[in-house]
Amino acid sequence: MQRYFLPPEQFHASTQTVTIQGDDAHHLGRVMRAEIGDKVICSNGVDREVLVRITHLDKGAVTAEIVEELAMDAEAAVDVWIAQSLPKGDKMELIIQKGTEIGAARFLPFLSERTIVQYDAKKEAKRTERWQKIAKEAAEQAHRNRVPQIESVYSWKQLLQRAKEADVAWICYEKEDGQQLKPAIQSAIAAGQIGPGKQVLIAVGPEGGFTEQEIKQAEEAGFRSVSLGNRILRTETAAMVGLTCLFYETGEMGG
Repeated sequence: MQRYFLPPEQFHASTQTVTIQGDDAHHLGRVMRAEIGDKVICSNGVDREVLVRITHLDKGAVTAEIVEELAMDAEAAVDVWIAQSLPKGDKMELIIQKGTEIGAARFLPFLSERTIVQYDAKKEAKRTERWQKIAKEAAEQAHRNRVPQIESVYSWKQLLQRAKEADVAWICYEKEDGQQLKPAIQSAIAAGQIGPGKQVLIAVGPEGGFTEQEIKQAEEAGFRSVSLGNRILRTETAAMVGLTCLFYETGEMGG
């Protein structure tokens, strides 16, 4: 069943209806070819999700009556933050799309020493808006209850400071010959650092990886460096592997 994330003001308590507007209304009417009587799911992305029945279709807005309140039980118990050094081209869009489908709670783009992308602060708002739209569409497709937050681009020093807010922070390093990610996750679970309501940050470097100096600075700031295995992964692959491994070990993949 089609799902839409709507701002809270589009939920009308007095009439027990919702109004679907803009791109969502266009998608519902023109792309999905919805008709009066069809049902869809609407969520405010925070604390309410409802099944609605369409009562009125217009070019710019769709009105629907609330039929049933739904449980919000599709989110992971652990909040996972993906900190991604800005990659080339449209790779960040892929990372956000697939990371959202898997279950990431938020994305923290950042700049590191080997970041190749020429960062333009003037274009940041427009780019972040596009990334947030991609996250919204992916969350709807994956039937999530919430849309991940796309944060503004961090400098390296800002990321190190931000990471202190997480309960656990890992930095993926291809030269790490110590702890692998799987035992790192298992140790953190055993120590009570990973569980419901906890925040876990996974940092991934750019195409050229992190420098030894950055790894040292990260570890001094509280990160733990981990390896994702014996193979060198592309930057757009690493976050998805780390996220999937974490969710498997915490039972989010079933079993």
